[in-house]
Amino acid sequence: MPATVLVLVETINDYLPILERQGFHLILAPTPAERAQAIVTHGSRIDAVLTRGPLGLNADEIAALPALKIITVIGAGYEQVDLQAASDRGITVTNGAGVNASSVADHAMAMLLALVRDIARCDAAVRRGEWPKIMRPSLAGKRLGILGLGAVGMAIAKRAALGFDMQICYHSRQMRSDVPYAFCSTPTELARAADFLIVATPGGLGTQHLVTRTVLDALGPNGFIVNIARASVIATADLISALEQRRIAGAALDVFDHEPHVADALKALSNVLLTPHVAGLSPEATQGTVELVGKNLMAFFSGEPVLTPITLPPRLNDQRVH
Repeated sequence: MPATVLVLVETINDYLPILERQGFHLILAPTPAERAQAIVTHGSRIDAVLTRGPLGLNADEIAALPALKIITVIGAGYEQVDLQAASDRGITVTNGAGVNASSVADHAMAMLLALVRDIARCDAAVRRGEWPKIMRPSLAGKRLGILGLGAVGMAIAKRAALGFDMQICYHSRQMRSDVPYAFCSTPTELARAADFLIVATPGGLGTQHLVTRTVLDALGPNGFIVNIARASVIATADLISALEQRRIAGAALDVFDHEPHVADALKALSNVLLTPHVAGLSPEATQGTVELVGKNLMAFFSGEPVLTPITLPPRLNDQRVH
């Protein structure tokens, strides 16, 4: 009997035949209502769940899926998946780290360029029949700070250094000996050393509010910040205050605290550029992520090691489902 996969992700329908050709039976539930109904109706026969970081899978949902054996996450982040509940049940969790790095890095650089060069305001002015001569900074030779030097951070650094002749510094949990970039021991030190700051860390408790007022003040009134990671990495109230008071020059955000809702204060600011969490969306990235999901599922149900396992916390009980 083929394994049944509950698909919670709303952006991958064109690529789901990849999984169907591998023999998986798919139940699509991209909205909250459909998700809840699918768990009630089909919960006893769902073997796998396909989700993404912000959508996650909580402890109550895991408990309602007695046949669940593996949770596969599109993209690198898995912050809303209850890893403890998965661990307690002996459920495997995988992610898609690195697969969409090129797409996210492209978007990060596009946002940085559009923000620093004020493309949106120039476009709006021309459409109104105006012809302003807006003087804006260049990227060449500037200092770019990258918060988080994983696959996405590395892809951003490569584009910035080789394409725009920028000087790269970074902060991450550990200093890397395999890169030529300058390491900063704290986010504040990184912001102080940078003209522009791009946030590229994973989400979750370990990175929550890494960027606060102290970091933003270190970035300074001529500094710009871009977030293509998770909204939780930046203290939103501190960011709004810094933008309103012009203690930083501007921000470009692809991620928000309560998506799809965006704070009205952010929408009202002229020094903010907003996109609807689309940095990782490209045909190439989406196909690659679904292919990786398929490889992980095929490996798991064939009794082989999965390709991209997430390390789970120690079990608090012994509720493994047999």
